[in-house]
Amino acid sequence: MNKLLSALGALLISSSVFAGNQAREIMEKVDARDDGTSLISTMKMTLIDKNGKKRNRQMRTFAKDIDANTEHKTIFFLSPSDVKNTAFLTYDYSADDKDDDQWMYLPALKKTKRIPASDKDSAFMGSDFSYADMTDKELNDYTFKLVKETTIKRKEGKVPVWKIESTPISQAVIDETGYIKSTLYIRKDNHVLTRAKFYLKKGSRVKYMDVRKLEKIDGIWVAMQTTMTTKQGKKTLHKTILTNSDVEINKAIDDDMFTVRVIEKGL
Repeated sequence: MNKLLSALGALLISSSVFAGNQAREIMEKVDARDDGTSLISTMKMTLIDKNGKKRNRQMRTFAKDIDANTEHKTIFFLSPSDVKNTAFLTYDYSADDKDDDQWMYLPALKKTKRIPASDKDSAFMGSDFSYADMTDKELNDYTFKLVKETTIKRKEGKVPVWKIESTPISQAVIDETGYIKSTLYIRKDNHVLTRAKFYLKKGSRVKYMDVRKLEKIDGIWVAMQTTMTTKQGKKTLHKTILTNSDVEINKAIDDDMFTVRVIEKGL
């Protein structure tokens, strides 16, 4: 009996390690997926409160790979008047030993604010996305486990996905992102993160991300509409819809577009 239990225990450990290794390999393919060297788009941010009241914001976004380990992004808010000329700049580093840099220009104060790591779990411009959501996650900051293979419903029908559990390796990662655990749904056909459930460290809340519309533009898969919904139990607290249009892939963008001076000057 003891030998049988030992064998079963070893089998369970082996299966768990295999599931972890396979999940890591899948996430590495997600990370390595070709998303172009640059992207320009017009974006609409729709904010929906718990009573269903909507507010719309118009933005212009620019992103560019500076080198193999660095991506720069700039977001200019165009309307309405209460956010016009607000701008956001982020330097997204993939190196494990370098923290991402983020700045927000506030026209009412005529001041650029640097976003400290302690604030990156805060809401980005009143949305359900955080400042941490505006940068890519470092794979080495997480452990991954393949939960199962399943399908999710899309307009084209049922799409095969991997369901993967992502767990931060340290309290520091939890504090920066605000998430104690995440469940990720990765499409098998293109390695796109198409749905996610984020467990927040604050207030027993959960956020649900869903890529509602995905298009292939110049050979690159682009999320054209993404929702993020914050819930507490069954109660919806807030929802954000990001809709892309006028998308341009691999277009030349001057490096000067990604400076504090430019976000203070505006488009």
